[in-house]
Amino acid sequence: MFKALTIAGSDSGGGAGIQADLKTFQELEVFGMTAITAVTAQNTLGVHGVQAIPKEMIASQIDSVALDLGVDALKTGMLFSAEIIETVAEKIRQYGWKKVVVDPVMIAKGGAPLLQQEAIIAVKEFLLPYAYIITPNIPEAEELTGITIQTEADKIEAAKELIRFGVKNVIIKGGHDQDTNKSIDLLFDGKDSYTFTSHRFPTKNTHGTGCTFSAAITASLAKGLSVYDAVSIAKSFITAAIEEDLELGSGHGPTNHWAYKRKAGIRL
Repeated sequence: MFKALTIAGSDSGGGAGIQADLKTFQELEVFGMTAITAVTAQNTLGVHGVQAIPKEMIASQIDSVALDLGVDALKTGMLFSAEIIETVAEKIRQYGWKKVVVDPVMIAKGGAPLLQQEAIIAVKEFLLPYAYIITPNIPEAEELTGITIQTEADKIEAAKELIRFGVKNVIIKGGHDQDTNKSIDLLFDGKDSYTFTSHRFPTKNTHGTGCTFSAAITASLAKGLSVYDAVSIAKSFITAAIEEDLELGSGHGPTNHWAYKRKAGIRL
């Protein structure tokens, strides 16, 4: 039984955060565990409230999982504050975890900030040196690197900058690409780059895509798959989830987490 841990915030609307991660782990047949960093009052219309969990409680959740169940791979999502980031980074160091996927969640689909400004510095200083993979979208990559991204060459330049922080592999997602017909994700391993292309679907229901994508990568890494194969599966998973629109809520609705297995007609 492969096990994956998500260290992230709770989304009461069920489309992103801890809830999206657990759904993704389940669909990819990996046992999911959690350490909740914050609770949000959230739906498809936006984030209406955020309450951080005390860092001592976050550390206790991580310890409880590590000392009994064990962790094959983990991902981080919304970490909210610098002190939470430092706490999580220290626990990763303490337990010697290597398969660490960092999803640098900064802004919700509705525009609400999910990471305090001083925490961005903490991400670079404390968390990125432990990141096996980081999965920023274009605005997040621009914020972390200071590089404006408009072309594939820009993505590679930004990826190289993130590698300098100690990250082993960088995936810059193409959801914010200027191309209106396709979305191109770029994977850079410090030496070579690879692209993963999908059709762009005309929908506003993309809430939780980043969480789901990074969770799918984490699940595959927990199973022992290579980075390339993990990203390939994650790309297929999130593409299916976006294509089969659930049409829930009045704003940015969630993706369809069971679409991948139903579309593929396979059992993983």
